[in-house]
Amino acid sequence: MATPIGNLGDITLRALDCLAGVDLIACEDTRVTAKLLGRYGITTQTTAYHDHNAAKVRPGLLRRLGAGLRVALVSDAGTPLVNDPGYKLVREAVAAGISVTALPGPSAVLAALSLAAVPTDRFLFAGFLPPKGEGRRKVLAELARVPASLIFFEGVSRVADAVADMAQVLGGERSAAVARELTKLHEEVRRGTLADLAASYVDTDDPRGEVVIVVGPPVEAAATEADIDVALRTALATMSVREAADAVAGATGAPRRAVYARALALKGDGR
Repeated sequence: MATPIGNLGDITLRALDCLAGVDLIACEDTRVTAKLLGRYGITTQTTAYHDHNAAKVRPGLLRRLGAGLRVALVSDAGTPLVNDPGYKLVREAVAAGISVTALPGPSAVLAALSLAAVPTDRFLFAGFLPPKGEGRRKVLAELARVPASLIFFEGVSRVADAVADMAQVLGGERSAAVARELTKLHEEVRRGTLADLAASYVDTDDPRGEVVIVVGPPVEAAATEADIDVALRTALATMSVREAADAVAGATGAPRRAVYARALALKGDGR
């Protein structure tokens, strides 16, 4: 049996029983897991399993599972397989007819959604955005009209730039929250519109810890021509005509051809 176990910082009694009872624990980082095991007197053998060695280690784990041994897969923090290594191991174990179960712990995705004060009935987890502005804005433009709350992981050094791009591409009026160090001692949640949050990170030090950004669904009010012009002027200050048209069309729902034509006109007028 293979068992993915969530967040080692908030361990459950069921997970502790599992870790003590399996034959092998596959860890994202054996040093991190060793601290937990030592705290609870668990002596189960561990082995490293992460993105950099997975292809080499996975066949051996599958052989052990096939022989009837029990293996637990744990991550350093959060839920395994959610932006963590492991899905290929689960996929191949299932394909081999091996029983797989999950012992979930706290999830940063769901914790942030619960605290963000945005609609929770429909949401999309989009993982990490591209680190560079052009790539980030392109992905945001693709997500702009998704009729759901959006959830992102983000590196602390890029939070200010990411929120500023979200305000520009998704629309500054959208409700959002930046959640940091969830379920930990220094947990913090900032809530407001994207425009307000972007302004709050100007000329401030980068936050510390792990960050989740939650953005509420698109505002349903139809954009006026004046709204589109304002959005285009803002976008054209940092984007090409094509990028600006894509971003504004995505954020407003206006026909891209019409938005592109207006962007050309504004660019040509030097406005």
